[in-house]
Amino acid sequence: MSAVPVIAIDGPSASGKGTVAQEVARQLGFHYLDSGALYRLVALAAMREGADLGDEARVAQIAGDLSARFEGAEVFLGDERVTDAIRTEACSIAASRVAGLPAVRRALLGRQRAARRAPGLVAEGRDMGSVVFPDAGLKVFLTASAEARAERRHKQLKEKGIAATLAALLQDLRDRDARDALRSVAPLKQSPGARLLDTTALSAGQAAALIVGWYRGANE
Repeated sequence: MSAVPVIAIDGPSASGKGTVAQEVARQLGFHYLDSGALYRLVALAAMREGADLGDEARVAQIAGDLSARFEGAEVFLGDERVTDAIRTEACSIAASRVAGLPAVRRALLGRQRAARRAPGLVAEGRDMGSVVFPDAGLKVFLTASAEARAERRHKQLKEKGIAATLAALLQDLRDRDARDALRSVAPLKQSPGARLLDTTALSAGQAAALIVGWYRGANE
């Protein structure tokens, strides 16, 4: 077991994992892993190559050869800044598809585990506590109602000037939840020992404060 502590935060799309995890990492001085960004990068690279997203071997090869880096909040594919490009709805849907391919998940596993560096890591995604870091000292399953998540996503897109209807976003989230929960490899679920945190009525700051409190309470 690694001596480097990990806080694993899993949950469905638009539950606020990213914002909460970044704030937890900031408060604790830990590194931060956005595992979903890796799948989005694979999806973006595959779409740009014109690859069939259902071609598991080809997409896994793209994942294995992925030239990506993170600099603070910025994401790069090769030398190109793609921070906004990977957040489009088209890329989100494609990422959900490629994330269901077992070979793609295997190709990214080592890269995700390599993010575990001193003094600690806050990792967020769908299977951080169940598959990638099963020995994480604190596991959190962060969720919110589908309606609240759709409203959050709608607000995010509106702020970026991207048109979207609330009804369409709600249906997309429900479809994605079903895909993530029913996939054969690393399905989205609350892992054993994970603490459930419903953020429907909480701000990101309040949720982060609870998680930091749980961590410090168990380690101080």
